[in-house]
Amino acid sequence: MKWRTILLQYCFLLVTCILTTLEAVPIDIDKTKVENAQPVDSAKIEPPDTGLYYDEYLKQVIDVLETDNHFREKLQKADIEEIKSGRLSKELDLVSHHVRTKLDELKRQEVARLRMLIKAKLDSLQDTGIDHHALLKQFDHLNHLNPEKFESTDLDMLIKAATSDLEHYDKARHEEFKKYEMMKEHERREYLKTLNEEKRKEEESKFEEMKRKHENHPKVNHPGSKDQLKEVWEEADGLDPNDFDPKTFFKLHDVNSDGFLDEQELEALFTKELEKVYDPKNEEDDMVEMEEERLRMREHVMNEVDTNKDRLVTLEEFLKATEKKEFLEPDSWEVSDLCL
Repeated sequence: MKWRTILLQYCFLLVTCILTTLEAVPIDIDKTKVENAQPVDSAKIEPPDTGLYYDEYLKQVIDVLETDNHFREKLQKADIEEIKSGRLSKELDLVSHHVRTKLDELKRQEVARLRMLIKAKLDSLQDTGIDHHALLKQFDHLNHLNPEKFESTDLDMLIKAATSDLEHYDKARHEEFKKYEMMKEHERREYLKTLNEEKRKEEESKFEEMKRKHENHPKVNHPGSKDQLKEVWEEADGLDPNDFDPKTFFKLHDVNSDGFLDEQELEALFTKELEKVYDPKNEEDDMVEMEEERLRMREHVMNEVDTNKDRLVTLEEFLKATEKKEFLEPDSWEVSDLCL
């Protein structure tokens, strides 16, 4: 459903990736039977972990809201701005008593969980005499002043917190990756200091050789270009490159058949390109760096294709992008020069 896609994929997206090595989303549709393929039941697909510390609470709230017919109807008609602005939150006053009771219980459980986290943290620091209730102020995804009841304010705060956190999520990932690279280089240099001159030269020579091997890879196609997508069409989908059709390609890779390519589905498209550069069996290839490159590719394609900046690519946006000169005649793509 479109409203669920907007809410879960925009406000509650994830990221698919955190700051460790991750596997790409598998492309598991029978690509040779596009015409007869049955739509995937979106209700059976678990939404990705957002990486937010309140991820489980957020998903449970959405699941409960889905059960209320009035709220469900409003959500189906809502656009992204209505959701982000908080106007939709006012509809919470009209949901059934049964749903409100469930939401109240979810909030009490979340408040109890946060209090336990605070207590564990303070106990580890041997802090005493601190007002645990006051410390709940640091959490901005719920109204701590009323820990017993889930109100429209709570839904508004939850949506705004998730939206804000996820809009800054990629930036945080980049920052964490920089720290990873700096630490990696620092540890390498510190190790060299422990060696005598002969061993140090051997290690430096080995490092330069690994660098040359890493850079010696096949050409990487520009992400989102016709050449790149046709390669996926041929090698991953097993289809004739002469029959490449953007509309069919979109439907093939809209894995959950919701009418959008989300960030996970886009990142899965770059696996073949990344495999040209990174091999987990090779000492010179860092899989954490591979995921950073995957993120860089996805951000580039989103910037080019996602015209309304809702972190989702519609079929219309996708087809318009294939009409651009850059799709047919893209600039060369250079993999980031990271630590190696």
